[in-house]
Amino acid sequence: MGKVREILKLKGRAVFSVEPTITVYKAIEQMCDRNIGGLLIVENGKLVGIFTERDYARKLILKGKSSKDTMISELMTKDPITVTTDNTVDDCMNIISDKRIRHLPVVEDGHLVGMISIGDLVKHIIEEQKSIIEHLEHYITH
Repeated sequence: MGKVREILKLKGRAVFSVEPTITVYKAIEQMCDRNIGGLLIVENGKLVGIFTERDYARKLILKGKSSKDTMISELMTKDPITVTTDNTVDDCMNIISDKRIRHLPVVEDGHLVGMISIGDLVKHIIEEQKSIIEHLEHYITH
């Protein structure tokens, strides 16, 4: 199984983050503009939370709050589960399955270095399986 570092090498290490004082409305605008499902919340260079579409639906809409009047810090998931570049894809799939989450911030030596999603993991697994199949087909036919 591959490692998180391999996914980030292909995907890149771009991280979209906002301060905890931004409104939910502004955060949703950024998520829409970037076509992403989650934003990392960073304060003074430190990861303090994550905000996802799920947070929006479950913590804002269903509670009758206004996105223009609510700060992201009120809805974000604090102290999100993180992984390192040394974690395996299998580790990440287990975490995502067990915790029922879709995004994993990647942290190295206390610094945010990327984020992977369930989509990134599935794509990696599919590519890895394709490679194995091609190798086996080559082995069988030669």
